[in-house]
Amino acid sequence: MSSSLDIRLKRANKVYHEGETLAGVVVITSKEAVQHQGISLTMEGVVNLQLSSKSVGVFEAFYNSVKPIQLISNNIEVVKPGKVPSGKTEIPFEFPLHVKGNKVLYETYHGVFVNIQYTLRCDMKRSLLTKDLSKTCEFMVHCQPQKSKVQPGPVDFTITPETLQNVKDRGSLPKFMIKGHLDATNCVIAQPLTGELVVESSEVAIKSIELQLVRVETCGCAEGYARDATEIQNIQIAEGDVCHGLPIPIYMVFPRLFTCPTLETTNFKVEFEVNVVIVLHDDHLITENFPLKLCRV
Repeated sequence: MSSSLDIRLKRANKVYHEGETLAGVVVITSKEAVQHQGISLTMEGVVNLQLSSKSVGVFEAFYNSVKPIQLISNNIEVVKPGKVPSGKTEIPFEFPLHVKGNKVLYETYHGVFVNIQYTLRCDMKRSLLTKDLSKTCEFMVHCQPQKSKVQPGPVDFTITPETLQNVKDRGSLPKFMIKGHLDATNCVIAQPLTGELVVESSEVAIKSIELQLVRVETCGCAEGYARDATEIQNIQIAEGDVCHGLPIPIYMVFPRLFTCPTLETTNFKVEFEVNVVIVLHDDHLITENFPLKLCRV
């Protein structure tokens, strides 16, 4: 006898804010009537932190995953013990998204060392001889937009051999000059990062120009803080030896789930940076780094 359980939320994009209500249906499909000991829904929000092996050593990282931080954990009974008829049964539910005490709901974010995830789980308890049924679905939480206006601060940049850091032998570098600007480093997460770049001059041919979005995750515990930068996405904005003096547009959309408004708490931080990367023909990399502050308005 096969029975299946499913959760369907009314909102197609599954995005909710604190104080709103998750509405939907629990769908039970079965060839024959099902006896059960009650159907319940559990809402959970958890921050999972993981220390990287680079900062504490491989074995310590394995044992030292920092304790998860619980943001929300609520439970409601949907149906009292009884029987569900054969066929397809839809049971509507409404579940308010409320936090207890002074907890804050951080925005959903899937990173490498920091993971903020919200789930809704439906459990159908059954008698001893039959297996309980369970189904989990993830929903997204967006933090409340900030009231204040975002002040876009345009950033101009000039990249020459003299401006580069971490260079051992400047004399061996080819001559080049790249200018450009980013329209803002205080970015609204729902809008693209824009700007432009001009190759004024370059002694050697350019192979590629890329934009790299980087997440910088900091996890803290008794042993200290671990700060790790990892790539989220890399977009090529120019290929080959581009015309000198030609403005090249910079345009990058922030991906959902993998970015969130810049977040700083006592246990962890999530920040973002963008790198403008110029690859020369001999595979030399020239990188200019810009810290970003993301927010939701």
